[in-house]
Amino acid sequence: MRKSKAETAESRAKILSKAAQLLRERGTEGASVAGVMEAAGMTQGGFYRHFKSKDDMLASATRQAFGEVVERFDRHRSRAGAGVALQAYVKDYLSSRHIEHPAFGCPVAAFGCDAGRMQDALGTEFVRGAEELIERAASGLEATSKAGGADARAAAIQSLSMLVGAVVIARALGKSELRSEIVAACKGKLLPE
Repeated sequence: MRKSKAETAESRAKILSKAAQLLRERGTEGASVAGVMEAAGMTQGGFYRHFKSKDDMLASATRQAFGEVVERFDRHRSRAGAGVALQAYVKDYLSSRHIEHPAFGCPVAAFGCDAGRMQDALGTEFVRGAEELIERAASGLEATSKAGGADARAAAIQSLSMLVGAVVIARALGKSELRSEIVAACKGKLLPE
């Protein structure tokens, strides 16, 4: 029995949601076709109706993962402005919830190293997603008059690099005192009172 176009689109969206989650949680190796389809509650046989290959799925899941982060930023920006959205982004990024649950957080901190090893499959989507994050962060910095133009972009790149580094290190350190110290130092730098 053939599915309607709407049902097929709904199935693909469900698969992508689970793939983006597993990719952030377990990396590219952990986001297997079998694992993703099982998490989506579907059989492995239906996979090729939606994707050409695992690499195609991973690229689409990368786009999905970045899209979720950008969408959250944009919701904050539309409600309270770019400056407030950036502050909320930084607070959420350095939160224990984000550090302890990568499945729903930033793709850069979650599988950036994997993306570097899989440039052919993930490179284009990863660059596009990183550019969107930099643009959002730069708009937040411009809104708070901390920088403008090229200076805002450079400051956004510095801030995002610090955030990613802090989260990667914090995840590696577990619930240690050093983890708390690193997160506090970065909050102090990025969210001065």
